[in-house]
Amino acid sequence: MLMRIPGVLGKRDLEQVRSMISGARFVDGKLSAGMAAQRVKHNTELAADESRIETLNALVMGALVRHPLYQHATLPQRIATPFYARYTNGQSYGDHVDDPVMGAEHRYRSDVSITLFLSEPEDYVGGELMIETSFGTQVVKYPAGDAVLYPSSSRHRVAEVTGGERLVAVTWAQSLVRDAARRELLFELGQARDRLLARAPDAAESKQVDKSYVNLLRMWAEV
Repeated sequence: MLMRIPGVLGKRDLEQVRSMISGARFVDGKLSAGMAAQRVKHNTELAADESRIETLNALVMGALVRHPLYQHATLPQRIATPFYARYTNGQSYGDHVDDPVMGAEHRYRSDVSITLFLSEPEDYVGGELMIETSFGTQVVKYPAGDAVLYPSSSRHRVAEVTGGERLVAVTWAQSLVRDAARRELLFELGQARDRLLARAPDAAESKQVDKSYVNLLRMWAEV
């Protein structure tokens, strides 16, 4: 499931994020890439030892994990500290699949990939996130503050930036439900459940859908 999450960061939050990143030290993005991805990764990333990074992470990840669409679509069990990636003229990230297991001290399985856009689309030329799906390649270039989530098993790439600067936060989640098709089914059923419970909480069909959702999640969750 590929999903847009609108308004993760508002205008004031974006201003804070950009202010904290402005003038910060960036390093070669290959340092955080796996063996296969190193060959095609051409960007820079905010240095992990930057003094402001903990405050930045609290702002960005706090906003993301509070968003109901993120919670319902991801069903997160573990979430990764984000990378802040910058693409300038001539930089890109070629075809790759995210590493299945990530983390150094605390290992986690990457089930869901999330890109949060920090630059406006008009601030850079090119730089589209291109995700291969069963319905063809989806081209993603959202407004600043919006995010996209998609299965980490998807092959994807970032087109070459030919002008301006593309700035994004990238993170991953290990879901309670490993299988992407099951997560999508639970998301769709959960949306219907929430509408039914809001409209007619005591109706028989509301109780039936609620029971089905809860027990499917119980059946499929890995804890």
